[in-house]
Amino acid sequence: MNDSINNIINQSAMKILRPLIRVLLRNGVSCGSFEELARKAYVDEAFAIGKKNQQKTTVSSVSAQTGLSRKEVKRLNELEQTQRVDVEQKYNRAVRVISGWVNEDRFTDAQGKTKALPLGDEDDSFAALVKQYSGDITPKAMLDLLLNAECIKVEDNMAHLIKQAYVPGKDSEEIIRILGTDTSELLNTIDHNLTGDDSNNKRYQRKVSSALLNKDAVDKFKRLSNKQSQALLEQLDAWITEHEVEQDDENASYVSLGIYYYEQQGSGEQQ
Repeated sequence: MNDSINNIINQSAMKILRPLIRVLLRNGVSCGSFEELARKAYVDEAFAIGKKNQQKTTVSSVSAQTGLSRKEVKRLNELEQTQRVDVEQKYNRAVRVISGWVNEDRFTDAQGKTKALPLGDEDDSFAALVKQYSGDITPKAMLDLLLNAECIKVEDNMAHLIKQAYVPGKDSEEIIRILGTDTSELLNTIDHNLTGDDSNNKRYQRKVSSALLNKDAVDKFKRLSNKQSQALLEQLDAWITEHEVEQDDENASYVSLGIYYYEQQGSGEQQ
C-alpha cells in the first residue's frame, strides 16, 4: 500500500471512529473494551472474507493478515458474545471500583453493607478505594464518572453508593441498535461500490451538500428535506409492502434505503 492511500485510509478511519467513540464514551465503554472489539472484528472479518472467496483460511493465515499472534487469533475466533460481555467488565474500571466497594471488607460494615466513604485520604476513603481498583484514574475523575452515572451521591463530604450496577449511558437500547444497523449498512454499501467490478451492479449512494449555504436558509432546507424525504420513504415503503412474501418464504430478501440529514454544529465535529 503506497503512502498516499495509507494516509487517506487513516484519515477516513478517524472520521468514522470519532463519532463512534463519542457514543462509546458517553455510554462508559473503555478504550480497552474497544480494542478487544476491534481485534475480534479483524479476526471475524478475515475468516469471513476467506469463506466468501472460497479460500482455505487458517489461524496462521489470519495471523499473517491481521498482525495478531496465532494464539490471539485462536482465542478471539472462539470468543462468544457472553465472553465479550465479561471482557467489557474486565476493562471497565468503574465496574471494578464498585465491585471493590461492595466486596472489600475495608469498605463494608459488619453486616456486609457498603460504607459511606470520606473524600479525604484516610485508609478507608473513596480515594483509597479508587487507588486500589481503578489503575491510574484519579479519585476526582472517578467521582465525577460515578456521579454522572448516578451510582453515588455525596453528602457532608461523604460518598454513598446508591446503585451497584454501572450503567452510565442514557442512550436508549433501540437507538444504539439503530447506530449499529444503519452505520453497518452504509459502510457495506460503500465497500460494495469500492470493490464491485460490474458498474451495473453498483448500489445507490448519493448525497447533496454545500459548505456555502446561507445560514438563514438552513432551517428552510431542513424542513424541505424532511418533507420530501418522508414522502419518498412512504412511497417506497408502500411499494415494498406490495411485493413482500411470507416471513419463512425462501425467496425473502432483506433490502433497505436510508436517508440522513447532517449539519455541522461546530469545530468539534469532523468535516
